[in-house]
Amino acid sequence: MKRPRLLAAVLAVPLFGAVSVVALPAASAQPAGPVTEFSVLARDGQSVAAAQQAVRDAGGTVVATNTAVGLITATAPATGFTERVSANRAVFGAAKAKAIGSAPKAGKKEKPDAVEKEGRGSVSRKAAANKAVGTDPLDDQLWGLKSTRSDLARTKQAGDKRVKVGIIDTGVDGSHPDIAPNFDKADSRNFTKDIVADVNGTVVDGPCEFRGCVDPVDHDDNGHGTHVAGTIAAAANGFGVSGVAPNVTLVNIRAGQDAGFFFLQPTVDALTYSGDAGIDVVNMSFYVDPWLYNCRSNPADSAAEQAEQRTIIEATTRALNYAHRKGVTMVVALGNQHDELAAPHDDVTSPDYPANGPHPRKIDNASCFSLPVEGPHTIGVGSFGPTQAKADYSNYGTEQISVSAPGGYFRDGYGTPWYRTVENEILSTYPRNVGVAAGNIDAAGNVTPAGVALGVQKATAADGRVGYYQWLQGTSMAAPHATGVAALIISQYGKKTGHSVSMDPDAVQRVLEGTAAPIACPVPRTVDYLKEGRDASFTATCSGDASFNGFYGHGSVDAYSAVTRGSAFLR
Repeated sequence: MKRPRLLAAVLAVPLFGAVSVVALPAASAQPAGPVTEFSVLARDGQSVAAAQQAVRDAGGTVVATNTAVGLITATAPATGFTERVSANRAVFGAAKAKAIGSAPKAGKKEKPDAVEKEGRGSVSRKAAANKAVGTDPLDDQLWGLKSTRSDLARTKQAGDKRVKVGIIDTGVDGSHPDIAPNFDKADSRNFTKDIVADVNGTVVDGPCEFRGCVDPVDHDDNGHGTHVAGTIAAAANGFGVSGVAPNVTLVNIRAGQDAGFFFLQPTVDALTYSGDAGIDVVNMSFYVDPWLYNCRSNPADSAAEQAEQRTIIEATTRALNYAHRKGVTMVVALGNQHDELAAPHDDVTSPDYPANGPHPRKIDNASCFSLPVEGPHTIGVGSFGPTQAKADYSNYGTEQISVSAPGGYFRDGYGTPWYRTVENEILSTYPRNVGVAAGNIDAAGNVTPAGVALGVQKATAADGRVGYYQWLQGTSMAAPHATGVAALIISQYGKKTGHSVSMDPDAVQRVLEGTAAPIACPVPRTVDYLKEGRDASFTATCSGDASFNGFYGHGSVDAYSAVTRGSAFLR
């Protein structure tokens, strides 16, 4: 089991109310500037109502409240509000979320974590010549499905419909023919609102596609969440692709913007909703913006930025603990920064919102955390390619990794015809609207030459249904393989009561880790990626042994082993 660094660090001080607040002079300036959204966290031991009153006393307006965590969404003028509200004894701290109402400038801002977009090699003729094998026609291209032995596992356990998997992501295209059979629209929620532009006028999500700027719960304008959902539970319906757990239920619990940003309030709301709605396992392939690493008191940050990060750490920790208490197994991508998480590189991307905000920061491992993966009760998943080589981008280290899984590695197979081909990545479901916007699908529904070059595929059923598929890579793609196996574990061993199945998250983790297929460190243990075109910052050293190490954790998730041998880890 991974080393719980965050939990240990939090327990070194009182779990809640750890921020020190300095009272302001009575004559402090009134809030001023453009209206901005804030997240205000109630201090532990104080009532949420008292914190709401503190918001109003500081010149803000309460918009919404998550009572499970004590996190309040408020609007107020940008300048002065944080200091005023934080001076109240009922408040732990406040974090600026986003500015409201700015004129958009040309260009679109996206979260700077785009490893999934690297794959731009040609589609190999070898893959095109393969004959379809497996449950669904395109499954012969899913090397990750075979690596996890899902194709074998489903002969014993293909998943129980009563098991609900929450996709905390950018949304899920519930109309996709491979998603629709397993999609639960009634339980799905969208906790985000589109942001047209940030305070600097930089376009974020762009023009709102729906009235009120809130997308429907079966919509995805990014594609990331739909790709994740397909890997977990695309239906085995004789069409397109199938997922690791093709019979479980998918629930969209959206916390990500169209542009890929995941802010604090939607993330916390998604986690607490997961617990309240009886979700069995959630997939989280993201980090909470705007800080790649949230530091308690980084000297490179202003006092306000430090307070903001302490608030994010505290609120996220509360939400993770809440979901865990409610029986939610939480699977999280380890991250794409090629960091040894016990000794991270300098952070040069934070804060990534709004535009023009990043400044370089040294990261102190003891007091800085990438969330949610470094939070309590999370199962961290690293990424490898078709040869089981650790993907160049994948974070690693024994401190946070639990298991590893197929996540794609575009540059795998150096010196072979597979090098720099998209088949080294992960093929999964692709929303048509996203493909059209990207120029990969035309208005008539045909894959364009640009889409063909990227390996975008189209499947048409006899009844006229059409589905699209794209290749991506990242620990974002590794985590859903593990999530699918976790869903199979709950399906096989969970307690079945009427319309639900439940299983202790710690027991799920024991089975997932105990049945993983061990992978030893490479020889030599230090791997550079220079011949693959990477610089020396990607060089990584694997620590540990075959049973547990920094590249692979307890090993690669194994669906067949999990559903046939898992009971040994429940005694």
